[in-house]
Amino acid sequence: MIMSPETFGVLPGGVPVSRWTLERAGVRVAVLTYGGIVQSVRVRGGDGRPVQVALGFPGLDGYLAHPEPYLGALVGRYANRIAGARVEIDGRTHVLPANEGTNLLHGGPRGFDKRVWDAEPVAHGVRLSRVSPDGEEGFPGRLRIAATYTLDPDGALRIGYEATTDAPTVVNVTNHTYWNLAGAGSGSAVGHELRLAAGRLTETGPGNIPTGRIVPVEGTRFDFREPRGTGPGYDHNYVLDKGVTERPEPVALLSDAASGRTLSVATTEPGLQLYTGDHLSHGPYGPCAGIALETQHFPDSPRHPHFPGTVLRPGEVFRSQTVYGFSAR
Repeated sequence: MIMSPETFGVLPGGVPVSRWTLERAGVRVAVLTYGGIVQSVRVRGGDGRPVQVALGFPGLDGYLAHPEPYLGALVGRYANRIAGARVEIDGRTHVLPANEGTNLLHGGPRGFDKRVWDAEPVAHGVRLSRVSPDGEEGFPGRLRIAATYTLDPDGALRIGYEATTDAPTVVNVTNHTYWNLAGAGSGSAVGHELRLAAGRLTETGPGNIPTGRIVPVEGTRFDFREPRGTGPGYDHNYVLDKGVTERPEPVALLSDAASGRTLSVATTEPGLQLYTGDHLSHGPYGPCAGIALETQHFPDSPRHPHFPGTVLRPGEVFRSQTVYGFSAR
């Protein structure tokens, strides 16, 4: 069921923001036209009681007052970081706005997460779209992009992205939902058990910028190949064993023993940023109140030719898909 869109709020300039609510197989998801934000995800636990498991704010004011944690947001044109806020494409350097020290983070200070998207209903979901003009946040090319949010027959949330450009550019988008399977606002998500199908990660240096080295996780605290409890101190890009795939493949499993809830992640993307929310201090949410599992291409890929490529050219179509599945025992 797709519930009729409702007004969620009005931006200071007078632009209205809508909320679309999707419901299927006992899962209810709310998506905002502002920032493509997944505002809420309600799923049942072993006791059959629906609980909100995605961190979000009840009103638009919360997102405007606390933009930095990117709660539930669609981030781009380039998710994660680009060193020095500069990108070189075909020998030409494009200067981008630095919004994390000297680096660009999540598309810049007015990235996709702070734009209002057009919306239209599709089968079992909603399609958001917009045109990112040439030069927006310094990125070249007029980019047509769409993000489609649907619920599968079993209630899994499927997010698919598609984009085209009229000039060479870089594209890397993700969803930045924070998950707490015990319930949003219930406290720290530290202790959730996590399994990742990743034997390596991209090593980082100052500013959490990749050094270019891809290093094994074996024998380190970064090894989640077998399920184990999470802790604080993670903001790292994992190199998924499967690489880039045409169809979403399983890469992560997050579970909470107390509630019996489990979240599975499948994706076409080659990387996953594990962020344990150490710096959360926004509204009702404190440090580690949720865990982000951001499927993506690698941070700072344009500077590292051996990383999977992120350049999109005219005549090509960027496609990406991630599926979040829910279960309870």
